[in-house]
Amino acid sequence: MRLAPVTLVLVLATTQVGAQARRAAVVDTTDRPWPTGTFSILAYDPETGEIGAAVQSRVFSVGNGVLWAEAGVGAAATQAIVDVSYGPQALELLRKGMDAEHVVKTIWERDPDPRPQDWSKEGRQFAVIDAKGNVYAYTGPKATEWAGNKSCSAPNAHCTAQGNILAGSGVVDSMVAFFERTPGHLSFRLLAALEGGQLAGGDKRGQESAAMVIVKKDGGVWLHNDTVLRLQVDDNLEPIKELRRLVEKAAAQRRPRDH
Repeated sequence: MRLAPVTLVLVLATTQVGAQARRAAVVDTTDRPWPTGTFSILAYDPETGEIGAAVQSRVFSVGNGVLWAEAGVGAAATQAIVDVSYGPQALELLRKGMDAEHVVKTIWERDPDPRPQDWSKEGRQFAVIDAKGNVYAYTGPKATEWAGNKSCSAPNAHCTAQGNILAGSGVVDSMVAFFERTPGHLSFRLLAALEGGQLAGGDKRGQESAAMVIVKKDGGVWLHNDTVLRLQVDDNLEPIKELRRLVEKAAAQRRPRDH
C-alpha cells in the first residue's frame, strides 16, 4: 500500500529526528572545548623494576597527552578535564624524590585554574606511581560520571586504575582484578587490565584509541634506551584488540631473558 504524501512526509521527518537523537546521544561534548572520557592504569613490577602505563579512550590518539613515564622515576596519567602540564610536572617532582601522594597534591593545589567556567581543575583526574611502586590518584568532583579510581591491594601488586565517563565503578574494579590475576610480562598485565575494563563496559561512549608505555633504565633495544615498549593505536574500532596484536608481536621479538 502506498502512503499518502502527508503521511510520507511525517514518516520521513520522524525518522530523521530519531536518527539525529540517536547521534546526539552517542557523544554530547557541546559544553567542553575537547571531548573527554578515558580509562588508564599505572603499574610497577618489583621483579624487573619496570614502570608501565596503558590507556584507552573514545577520543582520537589518546596516547598524545595522557601517559607520562621515565625510567627509575615513575609514571603519571592526566585525564578528564585535562591539563597536560601535570605530566611533566609530575616527573620533575618525582626526580626530586617526592612520593606519589605529595606529587598529586602539590600539582593540583598550585594549579591556577585558568578556565574554571568550562575546564575547571575540580574536574581533573590525575594519577601517579613512583619508582618504589607507591601510587596515588585524584578524581575531581566535576569529572564526568562515572568517574573514579582504585588501587591494587594484592601482595606485591603495585597499580592504580582510573577513568571517567565510564559505564560504572565495575570498570576500574575489573581493571585491577585482571591486572592482579594475570601472570607474565608487565605488558601483558597492563593489556589484561584494559581488556578487563572494556569487558566491564569501559568508556560508555565506545572505543577509538589506546596506548602503552613501559620504561626501565637501559631496558630497551639499542644503546642507552630506557623505553622497553611504546605502542600507540590512534584510530581503530577495536583499539585494545589491535594493542594486543602489537604486544604479542613485541613479546615474540623480545630476548628470552626479558620475558
